[in-house]
Amino acid sequence: MTASEIIAELKPLAKDNYKRILLNHGIQEPVLGVSIENLKKIQKRIKKDYQLALDLYDTGIYDAMYLAGLIADDEKMTKKDLQRWAENATSEALCSYTVSWVAAEGQHGWDLALKWIESKKQGIAVAGWNTLVCIVALEDDSDLDIPMLRKLLARVENTIHDAPNCVRYAMNSFIIALGTYVKPLADLALKTAEKIGKVTVDVGNTSCKVPFAPDYIRKVQKRRTVGKKRKTVKC
Repeated sequence: MTASEIIAELKPLAKDNYKRILLNHGIQEPVLGVSIENLKKIQKRIKKDYQLALDLYDTGIYDAMYLAGLIADDEKMTKKDLQRWAENATSEALCSYTVSWVAAEGQHGWDLALKWIESKKQGIAVAGWNTLVCIVALEDDSDLDIPMLRKLLARVENTIHDAPNCVRYAMNSFIIALGTYVKPLADLALKTAEKIGKVTVDVGNTSCKVPFAPDYIRKVQKRRTVGKKRKTVKC
């Protein structure tokens, strides 16, 4: 299938009420308003298609760009592809989810994440921190650079309250991810979260809330599921 054929298939699935919700959450036009449930039905049929994913992302239509992340052949994505996706993302949501998912499940996630978190552009920095979140959720602890993650945790402790709005949210997610998925750093992540305290983020005209990291980590500890990895971060 071609990107044009997919767009033609998406248009009748669009709902005005869902589009309003997306716009309220900061999604930029153009956006159709197709539910993730319907996007996943198309994903199930296509499975993976490297070129189609690139073409869909290049349409600039939010729904198509989100679908691109679901069907991307992560292993085939080059650093150039991923950099272009990060730079051309039309919303923080695409940086937080689509770009970071595909980067983390491919070959270049770690290197790009360390590069992206240094960016002055809020969206790209968000993509970097969320790529790290995804990586620690996926990879065995033995394959992670624990010393570097420890340094990044200290960096978050020292800078989170002064970071840009959406970057604060991503950094908070990083602390939670270390406390949830990385056994060697779980206790340190909890202590760091307690030192940091409440993280304030402007979530606009939405009901979204910033998770309180200490409580989140303690719940995972209580369930005794710290270190349980995920098979995929795409959803």
